[in-house]
Amino acid sequence: MKRLIEEYERITTMLEQIEKDIEALLSEVPMAEQLRTIKGLGKIFTAAILAGTGDLRQYAHGRQVLRKAGLNLAESMSGKRKGQIVLSKRGDSALREYLYLATVQLVWNNPVFRHLHEYNVQEKKMKKQQSIFKLIGKLARILVGIVQREETFTPEKTVLNWTEAA
Repeated sequence: MKRLIEEYERITTMLEQIEKDIEALLSEVPMAEQLRTIKGLGKIFTAAILAGTGDLRQYAHGRQVLRKAGLNLAESMSGKRKGQIVLSKRGDSALREYLYLATVQLVWNNPVFRHLHEYNVQEKKMKKQQSIFKLIGKLARILVGIVQREETFTPEKTVLNWTEAA
């Protein structure tokens, strides 16, 4: 039992040191502060997304980020049959995973994304998973947009009827 507690404490100190290192590295990246203005997008997700995408100023649209992550739509077919439309999954799987996890985190913690998710599920009658994937696209467009325009995240630009809904 004593060995397990020592191992736990050692791992905890390692994680704290890694978080400090990530924080130091993010302070050197100019666009990281803009991305951190999105409530609920933590430093780990910010660092992972920037590591997967690189400089977000090189993208003209959020669809390019989705394509890099393999989240673009493709038709599954062969010579004999015409299949259904699925995610291509031809891209960076780690970026795909972190975009998904960041979006789920935003749905939990950010009122804007929670409102959008509830609207998709209740009003548009989407399945919850479909709504999450739609919000991943929204997040990618927001990330590229705020970096391109060099501004911070504003909920009013994300949801047109936000003042009415809040």
